[in-house]
Amino acid sequence: MGKWTRRGFISAGVIAGGGLIVGVAIRPGNRASELSKHVTGEGETLLHTWVKLDSDNVVTAIVPHSEMGQGVGTALAQMLADELDADWSLVKFEEAPAISEFANYPMFKGMLLAGVDMPDFVVPTVDGVLIRTAQALDLQITGGSLSVRTTGAYGMRVAGAAVKEMLRIAAAQAWQVPVGQVVARDSQMIHEATGRSEPYSAFAAAAAEMTPPASPTLKTPDEFKIMGRHVQRHDLPSKVDGTATFALDVRVPNMLYATVKRAPTFGGGVDNIDDTLTRGIKGVVDVVRLPPAAFSALVGGFSSAESVAVVAEGYWQAKKGMDALNIQWRATENDAVSSDTIFAQFDRDISAAVDRQPDVSEGDLAASMANAVQVIDADYRVPFLAHTCMEPLNATAVVKDGFCEIWIGCQSPLSFRQAVADSLGFEVENVTLNNCFMGGGFGRKSRADYAIQAAQLAAKVGRPVQLIWSREEDVQQDFYRPAVQSRFRGALDEAGNLTAWENTYAGKMEPVEAPLIPYTVAAKEIGHVASPTHVPLGAWRSVDHSQHGFFTESFIDEVAVAAGQDSYEYRATRLKHLPRQLAVLRKAATEAQWDVPLAPGRGRGIALQECFGSIVAEVVEVTVKDGNLSVDRVVAVIDAGYAISPDGMKAQIESGIIYGLSAALYGEITIKDGAVAESNFHDYSSVRMSKAPVIETHIINSGETMGGAGEPGTPPIAPALANAIFNATGNRIRQLPIKNSTLNV
Repeated sequence: MGKWTRRGFISAGVIAGGGLIVGVAIRPGNRASELSKHVTGEGETLLHTWVKLDSDNVVTAIVPHSEMGQGVGTALAQMLADELDADWSLVKFEEAPAISEFANYPMFKGMLLAGVDMPDFVVPTVDGVLIRTAQALDLQITGGSLSVRTTGAYGMRVAGAAVKEMLRIAAAQAWQVPVGQVVARDSQMIHEATGRSEPYSAFAAAAAEMTPPASPTLKTPDEFKIMGRHVQRHDLPSKVDGTATFALDVRVPNMLYATVKRAPTFGGGVDNIDDTLTRGIKGVVDVVRLPPAAFSALVGGFSSAESVAVVAEGYWQAKKGMDALNIQWRATENDAVSSDTIFAQFDRDISAAVDRQPDVSEGDLAASMANAVQVIDADYRVPFLAHTCMEPLNATAVVKDGFCEIWIGCQSPLSFRQAVADSLGFEVENVTLNNCFMGGGFGRKSRADYAIQAAQLAAKVGRPVQLIWSREEDVQQDFYRPAVQSRFRGALDEAGNLTAWENTYAGKMEPVEAPLIPYTVAAKEIGHVASPTHVPLGAWRSVDHSQHGFFTESFIDEVAVAAGQDSYEYRATRLKHLPRQLAVLRKAATEAQWDVPLAPGRGRGIALQECFGSIVAEVVEVTVKDGNLSVDRVVAVIDAGYAISPDGMKAQIESGIIYGLSAALYGEITIKDGAVAESNFHDYSSVRMSKAPVIETHIINSGETMGGAGEPGTPPIAPALANAIFNATGNRIRQLPIKNSTLNV
C-alpha cells in the first residue's frame, strides 16, 4: 500500500483548500445530518460518521474497510464498543457505502500524523482538511495492515469516545443533573445517585444534534473491557451456515454469465477471432472484444491488454464457448521472453550497477571489505508469484438508462466506482457499487480491471451480466509479486564480527524500508537497480518484505555459520540496541526450545522481520528424510504493540505463515514465450491440511504504537524454513521455491 510523506501531506492540504497553510477553518462540524440518508433505515439514528444507534439500543459500527476473511469488522467494532462502553451483545458492524462522503480520513490521519500531538483547537481543522483530501483521493482502501492501527486508533476509538460523551451530555440535560454524575455502562446511561437508568437509544435523537468532540478522552489499556479479549466474530456465523453474501452469490433478474480471456503475452492483443463454433453452442449470447483498459489511482492503478469475452445464459455454457473460440493473438516483441532471460537481465543489471539507487549508506564499506578476514558472497532470487485468492475474480453489473449498479468484492470501493464510471463515460454519481464479502484479496482485488469488464459487458449486451474469471485466467492474468534477484557481500573480522554488509537487488516496490536490516554493523551499503520487465506487478501479501525477509534473514544466517556461531545468538548479540526486536527474538527461541538438540535429519531455523509496524520472529522445525521434506512445527512471536483481538491476530499470523509457506515450498510463476506457463492448482500448488505444520503463536503486548497483523506473519517463514533445512542437511537454499532444490542430508 502507498506510504505518504509529511511533504505529501502538506501538498494534500494545499489541494484540499489550504486549511493548514493559510489558516482557513475547514471543519467537519456535525456530519450526521448530511450522511444519515445513506446509512439509516427506520428506527436508526446516525450519531457520528462511523456510529449509528437503533431503537432497540443496537450500536452499528460503520466500517470503511472491506471484510475479506481477516475479521476487520469485528476488530474495529471492538475498538468502538469499548470506548463507547457498549454491551458487546448489542454491537454489530456494516461496511461503509462506496460514496465519497465515507472516504476513510482516519486512515489518512493515521498514515500521516501517527505520534504527532496537536492542540485540541487545531484538530477540527486538520480533520476537515483530511476529510476533503481523502474524498479527493477516493481513499477507502483495505490493505497494508492499516485497518486497526489507523482507522481503529484514529477513527473507531475516537468515534466511540465522542458518542459516549454526547450521550452523557444528552442524558444529563434530560435528567437535569451535572454531566459528571452520568455514567455510561453496558449501553445504559446511569445516574447512580438516584438509581435512574435508560438505554443509550433514549438519548440518540438529542445526541445527533450535537457536534462530536474532536479530541475526546480515550481509555488506557488497564480500562479496556472489550479490546484485548476474545469476542465472537460477527461475520463467522453467516459464513458457516452459508447465508453470507459473496459477490459470486449475487443474482439479479434476467442475468447472463460471462467469462474472459486476455492476450496471453502481456501487452498483446487480438489479431483475429473465429467464433463460428462458439456461437453454435446452445445458450451462448454473444462474443465481445473488450478494449485495453487503464486506470490511475492512489493505490491499484493498472493497465491491461485487450480481452475477449463469451456471454451466455449460464457460466458453464460461457466457459464451453470460450474453449471453442479460435483466437489468433497478435505477435509482440516479448514473445521470446522467459524466466531465464529475465533473471539473466537481473544479473547483468546488478553486475553493471547502472544508476544504482541507495536505500542506506553508512560507514566506510570499502575499508571494511579491504580489512576483512573473511568475505562471504551470495546471490538469492525469488520468482513471480500469483495471488490465487480462494474466490476467483467476479463481478455482476447492471447498466441501464445512464446508470450502473455493480456487485463486487474489492479492496478499494471508491476507486473501483470511479474506474467503472470512467470506463462507461458516466458521472461517478450514476454508479452504485455494492461491496460484498471477499474470499481473499491479498492486493489483487485492489485492481479494477474485472469490474470494468463486467460493466462494459452489461452495457454491450443490454442485460445484467455476472462475469466470472476462470482459475486459469486468474493465474495467468494477475498483477504479480515481482521476481527479484539480490546480491550480498558480508565482511567478518578475526572474531567473527560482521563489519560490512553490501546488498544490491533488482527492482523496488514498497515499503521503502523492506531491505533494511536491524543488526549492528559498522558499514552498510544497500541499494537497488531498475530492471523492468513486461510482466505486470502488484502488491502481494507484505509486498517487498516477502522477498527481502527471505534474502536478508537467510544471508545473516550464512554470516553466523561462517563466523562459527549459533545463528540465534549471533542475531541477539547484534540487537542489543533494539530491545523490542530482541525480546521478540528471545521469546521465539525460548518457546521453540532452541537449545534442545534434535535428532539427525531434523533441523531448526529462525528469522526476524519488522514490517507494517509489527515485529515477528518465527522458528521452524523440519525433518528431511530420503530427500523428502516435512515442515513439522512453527513457533511465531509477534509484538504489534497491543492485540485488540488476540484470536484474530493469531488467525492472521497463522494465515500469513501458511500463505508464505505455500510460496516458499511451491510458489512459482514462470514465463515461457512471453506468457505465464502455470494455470491452476495442479501446477501452482499450496499447502494442504495434511502437510500443514503445527503453528504456535505468542503475542507480546509491549504497549508501543500499534502495528498490523495481516502482513507481518508472512516474511519470516521462508527464511526460517530455509535456515532449518540448512541446519538439518547442510544444504543452503538461495532460490525459491524449495520444490526445485535437492534436499539430501
